[in-house]
Amino acid sequence: MQTAKNKSGKLNKVIYWISTLWLASGMLSTGILQLLRMEAEGKISPPGVYGMKYLGYPVYFMTILGIWKILGVVALLIPRFPLLKEWAYAGFFFIMSGAVFSHIAMHDPFTEMFPSVILLILTVVSWYFRPLSRKIVFARVN
Repeated sequence: MQTAKNKSGKLNKVIYWISTLWLASGMLSTGILQLLRMEAEGKISPPGVYGMKYLGYPVYFMTILGIWKILGVVALLIPRFPLLKEWAYAGFFFIMSGAVFSHIAMHDPFTEMFPSVILLILTVVSWYFRPLSRKIVFARVN
């Protein structure tokens, strides 16, 4: 017989993996798009070359973002290395919150910033529901 704690633990695990896989999928696909410097003509979000120029960023910044995103996905999905995972979550948070604010600064409609908002929410949800094995555990010193 399952207790309420066991059920909530399983639900948390399901929420974690669904949000993490969606996050990884979004970051990997946009990372590849940016690493390959796809044009994505007329598209502002997710930013290809056209979107990056529109937002006022240099095109070479796409290579940096693409590499960081792909490495962040690897860090999230491999077992162990909780400190590396924290850095990946922080990086994703900074990248996506920066994207949202870049769109706000350009007075873009919400539809243009929606992908960035979704990835930002997925970052927070995945981070919040990560299992203990993927968290940094600090020893209490007396």
